[in-house]
Order: sequence, then C-alpha cells, then structure tokens
Amino acid sequence: MGQVDGEYLAKMENVLALYNQEPSPGRARLCFDERPCQLLDDVVAPLPVKPGKIAKEDNEYIRQGTGVVLLAYDLDKGVRYTQTRKQRTKAGYAQFMDHIVTTYYSHVEYIDLVQDNLNTHKYGSFYEHLPLAQARVLSRKLVFHYTLKHGSWLNIAEIEFSAMARQCLNRRIGSLDELGRQVELWTAERNERLVKVHWSFTVATAEDKLKRWYEQVNPANKPLESIN
Repeated sequence: MGQVDGEYLAKMENVLALYNQEPSPGRARLCFDERPCQLLDDVVAPLPVKPGKIAKEDNEYIRQGTGVVLLAYDLDKGVRYTQTRKQRTKAGYAQFMDHIVTTYYSHVEYIDLVQDNLNTHKYGSFYEHLPLAQARVLSRKLVFHYTLKHGSWLNIAEIEFSAMARQCLNRRIGSLDELGRQVELWTAERNERLVKVHWSFTVATAEDKLKRWYEQVNPANKPLESIN
C-alpha cells in the first residue's frame, strides 16, 4: 500500500462513491484494467487425459514471449469485454476503448471509467492514435476515475482478472492466438452465466474500518462525522 495522505483518501472515496451510486439513465459505469500474460508452450506434448485422472504436464516448457489481456467490466449490466494484444501500448488502449464505446455505448452520454493511473490511460492516447473526431468523442464521453497508487484493490476489474487467472490462465498457453481463444471462451461463458460482482465496501465502511488512516491524515477527523 502506498503512503496514506489526503490524496489517497480522496481518490479512494471518489471510486467508492461511484460504486455506491444507483444506475443513471444515459450514463454507464465501467472498470478497466490490463494483465500481462507469459506465453508458455510444452516441450513434450501432454498425454490425453483419461477419465477420472488429473491432467499432467511435463516439467519442461518453452517461453514464447508475452501477451496482454485488456478487460472492461460493466458494473450495471454485469458484462465484461476482453481483448488480447501483444503488449500494453497507448495505441492498444485507445483502440480498445474506441471499440467498446462505438460498439456498445454509442447511445450513452457519459461513461464513468475506473482505471489505474498509468501513462497509457490518458486522454492524450486518444488524440495520438485515433482520428481527431473520434478522439474528441471519447475524451468528452469518458469520465476518468483513477485508483490510487498501490490501490488496485479498488478496481473491480481486478476481481474479474482474479477469476480469469483461476479459471482460464491456470494452464500453459503457448501462443497469442491461443490466449485470445481461451480468453474469448472464458468471457462468453461468464457473460452467459450472468456472473455479477457485488461490491459492499462503501465510504461509510471505509470511515468505520479505516479510522486510523483518517486520523493519520488529519487528527481533527477524530471523532468522524457520519457519512450517509
């Protein structure tokens, strides 16, 4: 965890308040994140799995480079969108967001977007890698809500990646194409089952559970007034 100061608390409460809002007509709420993945291939082809037996892998493997999975999760619909790329870049971020907004949210006036404060996650990425008219659309429609440094626990997209790691990435995947295929299957299956994240940690909860943080930032916060 990073240094707890006023900025830390302000960003934390901003994200928590967004999560606690009721759905609003004409406005969507998304969480976005990226996850690097190491591509590993088998040296020896694994034997076919027999009924009642656990699949076995040889200890040797070949490194086939890396890939990255981009994921956006809709808080209100419980739908996730994914894409795989060779590496994390400003162009990849801009193109992914353009695809999501154009394909699924063209009718929405604003999109609140929770994401980490990385150098790629900026409005400037749109202007550098998209046509000017589209860059303007995204920069005016997307309202950024940054998680704090060392505060990725605030991003619901991290919960989705945790599930993906257990259910999809817990095996050797030797190519970017195969990674994309596996991620696409996982995404479709999870969406079909209507799996939805239920977030219960609120500003009021933070005030109660993290009193020491608030008092550390400003001793005048003791005792704290109740937040509705």
